[in-house]
Amino acid sequence: MRFTIVTPSFRHSRWLKLCVASVADQEIEHEHIVQDACSDDGTQDWLPQDRRVLAVIEKDRGMYDAINRGFRRARGELLAYLNCDEQYLPGALRTVSEFFDRHPEVEVVFADCVVIDPKGNYICDRKALTPQRAHTLVSDNLSFLTAATFLRRRVIEERQLFFDPRWRDLGDGEWATRLIQAGVRMAVLRAFTSAFTETGHNMNLGPNASQERKEFAQGAPAWARLAVPLVVAHFRLRRLLSGAYFCQPHHYAVYTEESPDRRRTFQVDKPTFRWVR
Repeated sequence: MRFTIVTPSFRHSRWLKLCVASVADQEIEHEHIVQDACSDDGTQDWLPQDRRVLAVIEKDRGMYDAINRGFRRARGELLAYLNCDEQYLPGALRTVSEFFDRHPEVEVVFADCVVIDPKGNYICDRKALTPQRAHTLVSDNLSFLTAATFLRRRVIEERQLFFDPRWRDLGDGEWATRLIQAGVRMAVLRAFTSAFTETGHNMNLGPNASQERKEFAQGAPAWARLAVPLVVAHFRLRRLLSGAYFCQPHHYAVYTEESPDRRRTFQVDKPTFRWVR
């Protein structure tokens, strides 16, 4: 099995249907494990019968525990997790697979995302950078989106770098700091592989995320906490030098609630890196 994609699910049936469709049409060998925490919003009416996925319906301790459970069940050489409100773009997994083949030393890859609204309309480009510890600890934003994060099986199987389920919202950042500490070889794939839907109810925008962010920042070196503007400025310089601020016209194709069975193509004539929330 080349890929295992894990989707943690709880009461997001409307978005999960689109997510599943975006994984199912990837033209490469894969399995899609949906870890659903006993949703009562209609998810169980269709998910167990959907042959495109391996549906596991069981209680968990939150999103990161669900992802870990899926990773433990995984058979794929390459792993990723995709939230219900996220999608893969056409050909994404093949592009990632070919990148890993060209770079056998790389263990984790961060690719680029398109941020869209609930109807699929364009909001902005979000181009990735490899994470650095100080910025990850003190900034409000990560240098990557997990919708476009991919890893080799050995990161989980040999290095045992699972997510820490004690975190409810900031587990991605905490995981990134352990990748850095462990010396994991990371790289950027400068290609759009995924779409992130800003639904207005994303977990990272909630009050718990704000509280966890304050707690998380306490693990930063004293100099980084005192010099947050400099840390952020350094991050922005890295983005500038990487070309993340230079956006070219492009198009993307996603599933929408109005078109759940066929991708709809959106042309982006005036792309932007600005994500205004």
